[in-house]
Order: sequence, then C-alpha cells, then structure tokens
Amino acid sequence: MISVVGIGTAASKIADLFSDTNNYEVYSLNDSVKRSSKRKFKLKNFDSPEEYERNIPDLKKFFSDVSADIQVIVMGSSYSSNYALGILEQIKDKNLDVFYIKPDSDLLTGTPKLIENTVFGVLQEYARSAMFKSLTIISNLEIEKSLDNLPIKRYYEAINTTIFSMIHYVNYFTHAEPEIGMVSKPLEINRIRSFGAIDPKNLEEKWFFELDTPRDVCYYICINQETLETDGTLHRRLVDILKNKPRNTFRRVSYAIYETPHQNDFGFCVAHTNVIQKNT
Repeated sequence: MISVVGIGTAASKIADLFSDTNNYEVYSLNDSVKRSSKRKFKLKNFDSPEEYERNIPDLKKFFSDVSADIQVIVMGSSYSSNYALGILEQIKDKNLDVFYIKPDSDLLTGTPKLIENTVFGVLQEYARSAMFKSLTIISNLEIEKSLDNLPIKRYYEAINTTIFSMIHYVNYFTHAEPEIGMVSKPLEINRIRSFGAIDPKNLEEKWFFELDTPRDVCYYICINQETLETDGTLHRRLVDILKNKPRNTFRRVSYAIYETPHQNDFGFCVAHTNVIQKNT
C-alpha cells in the first residue's frame, strides 16, 4: 500500500486521481477542505510565507495510520507549498518520494516567484541530504508541449491525468516482472529525477523536465501481446537504438520491456541525477 499525500488544492486534485486505483490511500491537505476528517485536513491561509512557516500544523495524529511508503505531491509557487517542508519533517521516518509540479516560472512575479525559487531549491537540497528517497521534478509547461490540441477547458484535467498516469505506471513497473531486460537501480546519490514519455518505435523521449547532467536513464517499454509473440526482430531493434543513446562511465542506460493489455504500445523514461537543477 502506498499513501499519496497532496499538499494544497492543486496537488490534492492530482492525489485524488489515485483514489479509484487499488493499493493507494489518499491524504488531502488544503484550504478547500470544509472540515478535517480521517484523510482530509483543512489548512489555514495566511498573507505571507513567513506566517505559513510559523504555523505548521501538528499532523502526528492525522498521519498515525499512514503507510511506510509515502508519495507527496507539491505544487510549486502555491502558498500552500510553504507548508511542505514542515509537513515532510513530520513524516521523514517513512520512505518518502516527493513530486514537485513546476509551474511556468517565466510568468511568475512577486511572492509566488519567491516561493517557487525557495521551495524548488530547498527540496533539492533535502533530497541530496537523503531526507527522502527521491525528488521528481515535473514541468506543467513541458507536459503541455507534449499534448496536442489542449483546450483551455481541459487544460488542468489533461495535465493532472498525465501526471497521475506517469506516477502510477512507474510504481507498477517497480513491482512488476518484465518480459525481458532489467532497469538498473540508480546509485544512492542520484535522488533527483524526472519523467518523460517515449515513442516505443524509436525510443524518442519527450521529457517533462529535462535534467542537467542525467546519470541513470531508465526506459520502460510497453508492447502489446501480439507483437511480443510475433515480432522476432523487436528486441534487437530496440537494443540497437539504446546502444546509440549517450552513455559513459557517468551516464548509465538500462531498459525493461513489459506486456500491455492495450492495443497501442507506449513507454516512459526516468532520468536520475545528483546535480542541483537550475530554475529554468
């Protein structure tokens, strides 16, 4: 069982998408909650980041039944992200994976820009210091670029669904046995990571945040049953493509091929690094 924690209204909307999927329990913390309950906690609003930091709620009772594995979603530039560091301190004894949803920072001004700069930097330092297992950076702007014909009315719905799918499938791959191949475990120091979608035909990546200096790059390739049973050249073609990917002593490449019940093939990539990312 994985506990998914959404901090803030926008992050909680992503977390809520896990509610209908087995093996997840969802905790929502935001100011839209009318009344605190077992898995919903009402956060207070303040006028400045300093007031948020001075008023971190005591969540020991709220998190008393939380799983050993926790995935926390934080939305950059939101005022509620000022709570994030104080909340993470209270569950740091768990296996923590943090997902930082990065806004288009070029259009941010004033306090939201200061918040984004601060939280983005501090979360990376926390990851490097091993306070949590990983920090995954996901850019709304890059997801938008990867989605064709995205209407404004469906903007956040489509982006949130994409983020949910990425997180869920990577969770699944972590515990599923591939048909062939093996994704290597990243080095302990490489705790900052990003996700991307790949074209299963040519393994071309569309990164949802392109890391500076990726160290471990893992490809999860999902192929339908018929192709796996009949295409005798598929494995060699994919391996040849992977061998041409940039790799050296400091940049490792690994892969795994899984069967999917869907007719359309798809795939994801995950990059890991120990390098602090610039806010661009």
